[in-house]
Amino acid sequence: MIGQRKTPARFGTPAENTTHFFIVNLPIPPMNKILALVAFLLPLIMTEAKTEKSPNPENLLTIELKNGPVLIELFPEEAPNHVKRIRELAKAGKFDGVAFHRVIDGFMAQTGDVEFGNAKDYDERRVGTGGSNKPDLKAEFNKRKHVKGTCSMARSRSPDSANSQFFICFERKEHLDGQYTIWGQVIKGMDNVEKIKRGSPFSGSVTNPDIMKKVTVGNSKTETKAQ
Repeated sequence: MIGQRKTPARFGTPAENTTHFFIVNLPIPPMNKILALVAFLLPLIMTEAKTEKSPNPENLLTIELKNGPVLIELFPEEAPNHVKRIRELAKAGKFDGVAFHRVIDGFMAQTGDVEFGNAKDYDERRVGTGGSNKPDLKAEFNKRKHVKGTCSMARSRSPDSANSQFFICFERKEHLDGQYTIWGQVIKGMDNVEKIKRGSPFSGSVTNPDIMKKVTVGNSKTETKAQ
């Protein structure tokens, strides 16, 4: 144990399991010096902590839902082309008003069909089959796991068919790992994701679905106020 040790016997007496405590008198600096040191170090510590907890705004995505904002951290190192696509579509306003057309309780909420899923001209028959006017992306499968809040790209049977649709996981889903490109993770507002209207237990098809009211790159004003 710290502060204790077994020592040999002294003056020829038999060795015993004797516990000795050592008190070391160290000079204590004056209180004013201690306070000055704390005042000097505190801003440095707080700045370092703030830096670690504040990602580059370009690596943040805010989705405004009816129940509040959702803040997502993007992963450009693992999925550079997919993150670039998400940024491009968000900055162009293509995701604004797009529905969560497929939502399965205990699984995920799917959205991003900018072609057939916008509330302004929602096509119930074709939603889920569309994309953007940009070309499909080559897969960027990575080592990240599909956990609660994971943002991953939807695709058809071809690994290189992701375009604009994506989904957010409600729970851990191991069978998706290495099969779909993970490009982000919800870091705040998962409670708002969990309030998204569910669809059919089997197909996930949603009647009068919830929408992404607005999607922006960075930390939106609403999200900043919510903090």
